[in-house]
Amino acid sequence: MEAGSEPKNLVSEEGTAPDNAESKESEKSASKSGSEDGCDDEAGSSHKNLVDSLGHFLKDKLHIGGDKAEKKKKVLPEKSLEAVVKYIEEKKVTKIITMAGAGISTSAGIPDFRSPKTGLYNNLAKYDLPHPHAIFELDFFHKNPKPFFVLAKELFPGSFKPTVSHYFIRMLYDKGILLRHYTQNIDTLERVSGVPGEKIVEAHGTFFTSHCLECELGYDLDWMKEKIFADEIPKCISCGGVVKPDIVFFGENLPSRFFRCVEKDFDECELLIIMGTSLVVQPFASLVDRVGSKIPRLLLNREKAGTANPVMRALGLSGGMDFSSDSNRDVAWLGDCDDGCEALASAFGWADELKGLVAKEHELIEKEESKKGAVKGKI
Repeated sequence: MEAGSEPKNLVSEEGTAPDNAESKESEKSASKSGSEDGCDDEAGSSHKNLVDSLGHFLKDKLHIGGDKAEKKKKVLPEKSLEAVVKYIEEKKVTKIITMAGAGISTSAGIPDFRSPKTGLYNNLAKYDLPHPHAIFELDFFHKNPKPFFVLAKELFPGSFKPTVSHYFIRMLYDKGILLRHYTQNIDTLERVSGVPGEKIVEAHGTFFTSHCLECELGYDLDWMKEKIFADEIPKCISCGGVVKPDIVFFGENLPSRFFRCVEKDFDECELLIIMGTSLVVQPFASLVDRVGSKIPRLLLNREKAGTANPVMRALGLSGGMDFSSDSNRDVAWLGDCDDGCEALASAFGWADELKGLVAKEHELIEKEESKKGAVKGKI
């Protein structure tokens, strides 16, 4: 899927809305009734999903209906990438879930926009923000959307190329062993790398689509990009309301698709790979506990993350990752995500294939950008 492909019922870059344009809520309803990705909303509400999640957690951690002795058996013979690869090959694993955070996009040059220490926030000083994170608060956005769109211009998709980590996830898909990719990122680089949208769950939303805050008319990526790079506050062509990218602001609910897919996917998961996230933001961080107790979990990160409080673990209510367990279930590879993905690809025997894919795809992106630049120059 190309980064600029246009979802149905969205206003395009040309600024025209289809005759059957639907509201954001209508699109959500349609997606619930028989989604192509298999994440149907059987529960009908995120509330029930949250209750089910709590029940799932307590059942697993209190060993209700389980055998404690069985849980102590080794999941992997050792804590290593090679052991993980051997497990995949011997078990013929075809349902891998990947979870990712900002760490997989660092080498693309995307700045850490959440940190007040970055230069991005210096550009916003003149807007007299009450605090840096106010940019991502809905109440502040309603009052003054300008600071957000100034920041969005620096972060906008299309300005960056996917990383080795993104293309490793793409390879998992190409080889038919990616069940789903869950990401905290809003940069859409997974889509740019070629992972189909139905295989991606953007837990914190995305720039890929946008909606009017008043009438909820949808807009595509190219339309939003045109407005942002013209230094305009995007306004709805139908009602004049402010159009906001579909990223999750503080105080907003996560996309309903997140809860639908979690309910389906994690019961089927055969291997969990966590990449470039500190596992502190909920409910995303708690997903590591949704897989079965005998499912291996591999962390590729600069430091160990998601570990439980020792006191809670002693009470049998640990949750999180346990890298000291004799079961060898949890494996930590510490370093940059790209290096970790290259090491994992090497263990699979895919090193040259991954390197070739990255080079080929980056060349295609550069050619496409060159074409766009040439067209703009002729206008």
